[in-house]
Amino acid sequence: MMRVLVTGGAGFIGSHLVDRLVHEGYKVRVVDNLSSGRTENLRRHIDSNAIEFVIGDLKDPYIALRSVENVDAVFHFAANPEVRVSSIDPETHFNENIVATFNLLEAMRKRNVREIVFASSSSVYGEPDEIPVDENAPIKPVSVYGASKASCETLIHAYSKLYKIKAVILRYANVVGPRLRHGVIWDLINKLIRNPRELEILGDGRQIRSYIYIDDAIEATINAWRKTDADYEVYNIGNEDWITVDEVADEIIKIMRLKDVKKIYKPMLHGVGWLGDVKRITLKIDKMKRIGFKPSMSSKEAVKTTARKLLEEISVKI
Repeated sequence: MMRVLVTGGAGFIGSHLVDRLVHEGYKVRVVDNLSSGRTENLRRHIDSNAIEFVIGDLKDPYIALRSVENVDAVFHFAANPEVRVSSIDPETHFNENIVATFNLLEAMRKRNVREIVFASSSSVYGEPDEIPVDENAPIKPVSVYGASKASCETLIHAYSKLYKIKAVILRYANVVGPRLRHGVIWDLINKLIRNPRELEILGDGRQIRSYIYIDDAIEATINAWRKTDADYEVYNIGNEDWITVDEVADEIIKIMRLKDVKKIYKPMLHGVGWLGDVKRITLKIDKMKRIGFKPSMSSKEAVKTTARKLLEEISVKI
């Protein structure tokens, strides 16, 4: 049976990917430094010895070498997921994303591992002139987070061409679902728990995003990995529709059964929420559809389902 490595496998998307790979019978090694991942996301696999779990940091070249020993493929999902952090502490994204990715690629080269799936981001497109964008749109990130993901893509492309490593690059939109501990849904829920009468919204509320539910994102990930024959391929992973941040807030307020919530907007620049935020970004997913993927939930359904699941996880009665 194929042995795979999932970096960042204790994180949000990574842990759901581990669930799927274990379910399908793969031998799974997880490496995570737990800077944003949580052991509880993998507890059932750890307790049953279904995975090999290594607490380690890919910023250490030795850990990277140890991580890829005797694996057939790498799912590289280790990264700092907080886009907002990059405007305050750019070095974090440089180290957690670029340095860690370089060390991993070097380890793969030295250990002759020839397959990588990389979790990139729609943030590489920056603020596009038109939406939705396809995979050929210009790469113009406006955040250090987006720049770090674009840099990793470029590194992976070079290693793919130089050392014959098959690479699948996945540019995710906003992935949501249970275990999520960052982003707008998590932020708004926690603000409403603290003060159910007033809600601060970063930005003017008119920011446009598409949201894809975690089960759909994992299905797309596995689909892209299995069906890609090219040495290097890029896919957008998102939804076919989009909603505003205001609509996200309205759905959460309804699910929490709150009334007369006063919204307070905190816009910056052209209505965004923070430096490096973009006003609107949505993705064309025609390329993924051509290999058999179609989301099972709309953006609004994904947001509503996620809000309910997160409220259950933190034991809030609704």
